[in-house]
Formats: sequence, C-alpha cells, structure tokens
Amino acid sequence: MPPRFLLGPLFFVALTVAGCGEPALSPEAERGRQVYLAQCTACHATDPAKPGPVGPPLKGSSRELLEAKVLRATYPPGYRPKRPTAIMPAQPQVARDIPALAAYLQ
Repeated sequence: MPPRFLLGPLFFVALTVAGCGEPALSPEAERGRQVYLAQCTACHATDPAKPGPVGPPLKGSSRELLEAKVLRATYPPGYRPKRPTAIMPAQPQVARDIPALAAYLQ
C-alpha cells in the first residue's frame, strides 16, 4: 500500500485519466453511431473519419448528401464524390435515422 501522502495525488491522477477519452454524444448522435455501426461498417470503416475497404470516409457528410446517397443512391447536384464508383445501393431501411446519422457524422 502506498504511503498516505501519495493517496491524494494518485486519486487526482485517476480522476484526470478517467475523464479523458471521447466526449459524450447527444442521444441523437448516439443513435446515429449505432445505426452507422450496424448499417455502414460493412463497406465503411468503423471510424467514420477513415476510409473503409469499399467506401470512403464519411465524417462531416451533410444531411443532404446522406439523403441523396442513402435513400436514392445518387449525389446532390454539384457534389464531387470522393471515389468514382457507383456501387452503393440505396438503403431505404435507414430513412428514419438520417437525422441521427447526420448528427453522428458531424
């Protein structure tokens, strides 16, 4: 057991380390994270900031882009895709979760 005079600083260090890590997500963004992990990671990386085996990084994708790509398998007018492919099919089962997905990817 460490001497008593070390317990205070050790406790402070433990609290500081425990507070490190990713910030808490809003409930909507957390729902978006769950949708992303369940629906998107087969082609995109588990970290949306990184490229996946098939799909590009999605971090920062706008709601407009998500609606066009996920619901209609198209791109918004004037959008330049990160990869010149058209292999992603529409994912209509995700329609009601687009707002949450957009919140997570921001």
